Amino acid sequence: MADTATKLSVKSEDKPAKPPASGWLPFENLRQEIDRLFDDFTPAFWQRPFRPSLGRSFAAITAPAVDLVEKEKAYEVTAELPGLDPSGLEVRVSNNVLTIKGEKQEDKEDKQKEYYVSERRYGAFQRSFELPQGVDTAKIEASFKNGILTVSLPKSAEVQKNSRKIDIKAG
Repeated sequence: MADTATKLSVKSEDKPAKPPASGWLPFENLRQEIDRLFDDFTPAFWQRPFRPSLGRSFAAITAPAVDLVEKEKAYEVTAELPGLDPSGLEVRVSNNVLTIKGEKQEDKEDKQKEYYVSERRYGAFQRSFELPQGVDTAKIEASFKNGILTVSLPKSAEVQKNSRKIDIKAG
């Protein structure tokens, strides 16, 4: 039996994203100041695409890690989400920001003659990334297979056309 990937819908909207939940995060302000300090000394030309958007929250710290890869015709975002059901995932694009949200709820009961065990696990996460210039947001696709979410962010035809290899001269 072959596993098939589940296609997920990518929602797009032009309204501002919700501000992150506030709370007491003692190291978050320090992290933001250090990030700002490095941003001040780094020319915009060298900044990484997909830098996390402003307004990070504690949820982003506990969210699963993602891989960001630039290919010839698209960027690809992959996240390992074992045990998560595709119905608990949401991928959204708003104001040039890609947001991946997920929630897991699991109830487990084990009733035996001598004992009874009931466990509940739940949690939610949200990761947001500012998209690099030249992504065709109308053609973004997401799929989920074997616990791995893959989001394909195609480059616009103009960006692909303007790309060329630069020869390196020795000497």
